[in-house]
Amino acid sequence: MRSLIPQQLKPNTMGWIIGVSALILFAFSSLRHALFRSGAWDLGIFDQAVYLISQGQTPISSILNVHILGDHAALILYPLSLLYKIYPDVHWLLAVQALALALGAWPIWGLARQAGLKQEQSIGLAVAYLMYPVVLISNLFDFHPEVLAVPALLGAVWAARLGKIVWFGLAIILALSCKSVLSLTVFAMGIWLFFFEKRRLYGAIALFAGVSWYLIATQVIIPFFSANATGDVTIGYLNGVNRYKYLGETPLEFVKNLFLKPNIILSKIISLDTLKYLALLVLPLIWGLSPRHLSPLIGALPILGLNILSSYSSQRQIDNHYSLLIIPFMFLPIISTLAANRGWLKQGRKIILFMLIVLLLGVTTRLSRIDFQNSFFDWSNLQATQTAITRIRTQGSVLTTHEIVPHVTHRPLVNYYGSWHSNPSVSPNFDSFEYILLNLQYSSFRNNFKTNNSATNFINQLKDNPRLELNYEQHQVYLFERKY
Repeated sequence: MRSLIPQQLKPNTMGWIIGVSALILFAFSSLRHALFRSGAWDLGIFDQAVYLISQGQTPISSILNVHILGDHAALILYPLSLLYKIYPDVHWLLAVQALALALGAWPIWGLARQAGLKQEQSIGLAVAYLMYPVVLISNLFDFHPEVLAVPALLGAVWAARLGKIVWFGLAIILALSCKSVLSLTVFAMGIWLFFFEKRRLYGAIALFAGVSWYLIATQVIIPFFSANATGDVTIGYLNGVNRYKYLGETPLEFVKNLFLKPNIILSKIISLDTLKYLALLVLPLIWGLSPRHLSPLIGALPILGLNILSSYSSQRQIDNHYSLLIIPFMFLPIISTLAANRGWLKQGRKIILFMLIVLLLGVTTRLSRIDFQNSFFDWSNLQATQTAITRIRTQGSVLTTHEIVPHVTHRPLVNYYGSWHSNPSVSPNFDSFEYILLNLQYSSFRNNFKTNNSATNFINQLKDNPRLELNYEQHQVYLFERKY
């Protein structure tokens, strides 16, 4: 009887690899958060939403000014809120994200063993996935629900090849619940399963699920929940749509114009920017890709296309999470290539060594861009910020800086002062907040002022406000509390 665990393998080895990897990923993301390097976008947004759900309150993000389902229809946030019922803490999100990324190695290993690869090769591919730069960077890029779809998508392929229709269905449901755009990925995966893998039933299920969820999410859920009290569509919905506004005002117009405006599409695809993006994606795995086994990349085309066509250039950079959902479909061709005894690197140890070199080159390049003279951490400022946070003794509304938001999000109203993304609080009404906590050293705050004097003048204006009382001041950290 076929099982989700292939024969003749040592699950303890992979168990240790996944467990240790999850702990390492969680440790690094937690350290980044502790050092106030996370931010309102997006850890603060999701932490506040999950907390409000766990408290039985309407999860309206005060940063987006919209119900959280109006952002990306991420239904997965509701079951995640059960963890906050145990104990409300942002580290739950970081832990779940780290575990999801680490678990992606399990189906890669299982698919490799199923394809007939040796244990060493299978483990080498699993470790290569864990060392792929986008996977590691996604762990440090705050929190995003779609990360949970990585093991789900790989698990769906594994279940389809094993003939496990229940597991396949559950994996598809999990993937779709993470983000509305996953409907396109599931649909594309269905095309691959139906026409190339010859698994008609599984392909048909994926095709139907992808189309159905796309229509439900984009035509019902997101428009309904992204409207504010006046009926206007707010920032949560527009932030993503505006990146493709040149292709249409709605998701359906966007899909239609993909075929009606080929000249615009080609100008985006055939460009130096796109070539550089594709090169950075492919080079770490060039050792295992073969033109004869590229059909699984059909599943990656929707996300790849969205990144290429977006007017937001960060989607074509690999130092963020936008390319993560492409990665599962890049490892499937490698498995097929090695199973056909092709590829430049076939031994597990050589694969791991190559990925280690890629990782070290990436870290070195990253470090070379850092201005160390101005990047030494001010530990006194860190302690002052932590002390100021402890002086916020109620769940009253808080206006703070972008980096502090994820530390004070367990309340209905929190926002930040600064120009990062499309922030509604660039010119806030200070009287509407019970607390105002500002750290003048954080870039999100400094970038709003041309000189240090202008920032100081801004703080003096707050000090002169008769409705505010200065509760704490140390090392350029200021906490104001409303008097009445």
